[in-house]
Amino acid sequence: MTSFQKQLEKYAELVVKVGVNIQPGQILYIESPIESVEFTRHVVRKAYEAGAKFVEVNWSDEQTTRIRYESAPDESFDFYPEWTARMMEQLAEGNGALLNIKVPDPELFKGIDTGKISRAGKAASIARQRFQGYVRNHKFSWCLVKAPTKAWADKVFADLPEDERVSVMWETLFKMNRVDKDDPVAAWKEHIAQLSETHERLTGKKYRRLHYKAPGTDLSVELPEGHLWLGGGGENEQGDYFVANMPTEEVFTMPKRDGVNGTVSSTMPLNLGGRLVDKFKLTFKDGIVVDYSAEVGQEHLKSLFDTDEGAKRLGEVALVPHDSPISNLNRIFYNTGIDENASCHFAVGSAYPFTLENGTKMSQEELLARGANVSLTHVDFMVGSADLDIDGELADGTIEPIFRKGNWV
Repeated sequence: MTSFQKQLEKYAELVVKVGVNIQPGQILYIESPIESVEFTRHVVRKAYEAGAKFVEVNWSDEQTTRIRYESAPDESFDFYPEWTARMMEQLAEGNGALLNIKVPDPELFKGIDTGKISRAGKAASIARQRFQGYVRNHKFSWCLVKAPTKAWADKVFADLPEDERVSVMWETLFKMNRVDKDDPVAAWKEHIAQLSETHERLTGKKYRRLHYKAPGTDLSVELPEGHLWLGGGGENEQGDYFVANMPTEEVFTMPKRDGVNGTVSSTMPLNLGGRLVDKFKLTFKDGIVVDYSAEVGQEHLKSLFDTDEGAKRLGEVALVPHDSPISNLNRIFYNTGIDENASCHFAVGSAYPFTLENGTKMSQEELLARGANVSLTHVDFMVGSADLDIDGELADGTIEPIFRKGNWV
């Protein structure tokens, strides 16, 4: 077995044992691009070795996806198969696990009518509302991981010879996921423990408000009473611990949906499902986006905000130090699952109910009343930099520094 094969096998084992944390008798559903077939086969084998009862793989192909937008009739973009939505609901209701190997090409939809993409995305979101509720409430175990595709590697490592880009991407993914360690599973457990210390400390502070200042950013973010900071992973409804995003370096909570005021500027490009948005600025008043601009892809931002009323409000606030493993690679990955773990970030759209005390037991109306945002969408965007300062306001009005020049105080 080559060194690469050994690393690939260790990565697959890590995803199975730490990411989705497969339990004996459990069903695993994998969504994988066809370019990731070798890695996916390793995952399937490791899942069965861990005791999985059945593993199903749904293969995808980005070019096939693009063909739909180029050739399908107009009514196609308002359609989403009910049987697919119901299958995902049954997976969650039966305590299955979901692994999504998610690596969208940043240029996939270049030249495609953004209206078609938005309509198809909204149709999918409406059909999958119940399933997404299960995701946001941690009803079952789910995990997003990354594996190289040629299109993605070509974008990220355009400065390297073409025949080296995919292999360098693999090496980079191994490093940021601690697969290069002698025992990646043990290394992850140590990492999760460190993130837990941080989020427990922040929860104990009970900050009333956060204030962000950086070039192009002056933003006040109120936090609801009873908010919880989390990071690393969490338990599903059965009490099994899983890690939803690999890699992960963030701690996060929910903002109060009507308590955001000021302006924030992005610091990294946003890959909005195969549509690139860059150098954008959002202005909030009483929680809602009242003005926005972007040097690249402003029309894609508009389609995002048109999803529903909640898409114009924040649903997540996350802290990541500028001096951290992925950030120190000093490279933009055009993949939110990675870039968000190199930078402080926010998300517009739905909040995670588990970031509020007893939030997973609340109805949608109760969540709204407590200040949690509700939406069909959830899109992260990066705002961190070496120039970012963040202050926290305590319940008695005392102001204390949290970040200075991009790092923890």
